[in-house]
Amino acid sequence: MNDAPRPAPSLGLWELVAIGVGGMIGGGIFSVLGIAVGIAGHAAPLAFALGGVIAVLAGYSYVKLALAYRDDGASFTYLERAFPKAPHIAGVMGWIIVVGYIGTLSLYAYTFGAYGADLFGSADSGVVRRFLSIGVLLVFLVVNLRGARTSGLTEDLIVYSKIALLALVGAFAMRSVRVERLTPIFDEGAGSVFIAGATVFVAFEGFQLITNAVIETKNPTHNIPRGIYASIVITTTIYVLLAVVAVGSLSQSELVEAKEYALAAAARPALGEAGTVIVGLAALLATSSAINATAFGASRLMSQIATERMLPRAFSFRRRDSDTPEIAIVVFIGLGIVFTSLGTLDIIATFSSLTFLLVSFGVGVANLRLRATTRANPGLILAGLAVVAVTIALLLWHMWTKERDLFYSVAGLYAAILVGEIGFTKRGLLFRGRA
Repeated sequence: MNDAPRPAPSLGLWELVAIGVGGMIGGGIFSVLGIAVGIAGHAAPLAFALGGVIAVLAGYSYVKLALAYRDDGASFTYLERAFPKAPHIAGVMGWIIVVGYIGTLSLYAYTFGAYGADLFGSADSGVVRRFLSIGVLLVFLVVNLRGARTSGLTEDLIVYSKIALLALVGAFAMRSVRVERLTPIFDEGAGSVFIAGATVFVAFEGFQLITNAVIETKNPTHNIPRGIYASIVITTTIYVLLAVVAVGSLSQSELVEAKEYALAAAARPALGEAGTVIVGLAALLATSSAINATAFGASRLMSQIATERMLPRAFSFRRRDSDTPEIAIVVFIGLGIVFTSLGTLDIIATFSSLTFLLVSFGVGVANLRLRATTRANPGLILAGLAVVAVTIALLLWHMWTKERDLFYSVAGLYAAILVGEIGFTKRGLLFRGRA
């Protein structure tokens, strides 16, 4: 662990918004749009709007806790402070968060490779897809090893270019929207909106990464709340716009059939092949920025957990001149390469959605227990907890009734994480006891 004085904070509001938007608009919207349409039908835009509401309510607790407890551990630190006599709660959740981030990192890299291969005319080539997926992870390994300032500036450039491209696609593609395709709104039932909102919540995972950068943020009291809320509002607006374009341009069956590239298919009626290329470029920018933001925030979380000896201590090492957690970055992206190469994305997407819903619920509970310190409004905390709890229940019910094998796979993964964390912690306690 490096105890040298840390360099001055270098991240402003624009960098924080870029990290949040970059983390959210990654592989998610490009891969879950078709899923949302398949579940909610014409009401898919409402499902994304609901996801935004859930994110704002959950984000309230993140804002309050980030300002009260300023270190890179974020969710892990909040649970550790809220349950000081039960360290395994924070420990297990920390491991779950890290594995969830590895899963989303692999989703983003996979999507980058898939869209890149399609642009090169090699959509059916698994070799090209893997080459591009691994290549983009290696590029951002180098970017993140250069420190927070380089990472933040890179994120600015990528994210704002991505927003411009997606806004362009949405605006021009609106010409092909037919109102009759949007009605009746609840063609799959009103309840489907909530199930779809829960299933695609992974598309909103990313605003939490802002709290992992609180130490490196200039004027955090001003910039952290604005960064989190602004990034959620921007992301939700883009999602709803693109969902309206998709549902209003193609039939439900067409979107479900093309669910892996639904956004590109939706752009084709108005923009032709040029629209497909633009969406492909936007996908490359989106997944690139998400990879960068995820690697930045998750590596700092790993470093903080390691200082508490709940991960190998080597992960806590930070380079003296830039405060960069080098070993954590290398290991995190290395595991992402392994996951991406395996290519099993169904369980990754569902696990990631459920993981960050569970973490958001845990953070809300922590805020409730620590409200005397955070000065949070109990009513807002409870509202957030209620919405997140219902969303979790709906997602579990959907998996149990519709995808039983997936339910067992996700449950098995959580069990493995629990055993791994307890085993590592017990081993560490025994080792220190013999020292």
